[in-house]
Amino acid sequence: MTEPILWIAPGACSLAPHILIHEAEIDFKTVVLSAKAGFPEEYRHVNPKARVPIFQLGDETITEVPAIMTAISQLSPNKHLLGKTNLEIVRTYEWFNWISGTLHGQAFGGLRRPSRFSDDPQTYDSIKAKGKKTVEESFTYIEENLKGNHAVGDTFTAVDAYLLVFYRWGNETGYDMRVKYPKFTGLVMEALKRDSVNAAIEDEGIEFWFAKS
Repeated sequence: MTEPILWIAPGACSLAPHILIHEAEIDFKTVVLSAKAGFPEEYRHVNPKARVPIFQLGDETITEVPAIMTAISQLSPNKHLLGKTNLEIVRTYEWFNWISGTLHGQAFGGLRRPSRFSDDPQTYDSIKAKGKKTVEESFTYIEENLKGNHAVGDTFTAVDAYLLVFYRWGNETGYDMRVKYPKFTGLVMEALKRDSVNAAIEDEGIEFWFAKS
């Protein structure tokens, strides 16, 4: 089978599957797009949703972060990147759905992309304010529900990679993540010890906004 192709935008939510495919130790190619420039019209046939990530696996094109990370995990089942037990896998998808729908779609979606929720620019400030409130509520939820340095079980999973994206966005938005969310910080610091995480960050040419000491 030909090498899979992962379409990414540096620093976007596509960082999560980018980390995971390094963790899975799978040979792959990347197509890099600019999130700020918008999704190029000439590639809309690849994903009519006009968003990254996109994962091309042979003749199949897969979209949406949870689906892509599932596909990557299935390529290296011995890594147990979705969890080691049936219950851990269930917990992984519980996190996936909440991160995708609430933390990403509602919280950061409202804060960064208010035009997705209204055609009236006069409503954007209130949408951003609600988005910011939901971001803070979501970070508190994460902090209260982490029991250790991993979100699921006692080893690195796709959920850790997914959460890392939004910790980074929190830093970018101006939150003092180290001070306000120590357990969340512990998960991220543990993740930053991994070759896969550092390889993806280096590939994308992005910063993490704090020293990894």
